[in-house]
Amino acid sequence: MDKQFMEKAIQLAVDNVKALGGGPFGAIVVRDGEIVGIGKNQVTTTNDPTAHAEVQAIRDACTKLNTYQLTDCELYTSCEPCPMCLGAIYWARPKAVYFASTKEDAAKAGFDDHFIYEEIDLPKEKRKIPMHKLTLPIETLPFDTWEKLDLRTEY
Repeated sequence: MDKQFMEKAIQLAVDNVKALGGGPFGAIVVRDGEIVGIGKNQVTTTNDPTAHAEVQAIRDACTKLNTYQLTDCELYTSCEPCPMCLGAIYWARPKAVYFASTKEDAAKAGFDDHFIYEEIDLPKEKRKIPMHKLTLPIETLPFDTWEKLDLRTEY
């Protein structure tokens, strides 16, 4: 862990707030001591609910490095990742994640993701947003097609 990278992530978050760029979150991806991805929360400025700092930093790093996995990278983020970002982080597979403030700190500032963790644990029929499985004869066709594809890229 390198404190200068965490300070950079925190400063990105502060600068984003001051510039009215979105929420108070910043993140960077580092490989071999070099910043390869930068992200700041842009949910409200891009009208994209997935434009969280960690996701933006992962997208930036993957584009620059021309890869979909960041196994040799570290992620520094100004705040403990939310459930969506945590999912993106696991898919990107960095070797480590470092965060500064906690999800409790975020909740105090009005960014409370606790309800999402609770929703994940509920049966689908008890979630606040109804989720219904539709059964179709072709429902597994995408997976069947994938499994038969010789030139697929495993991930």
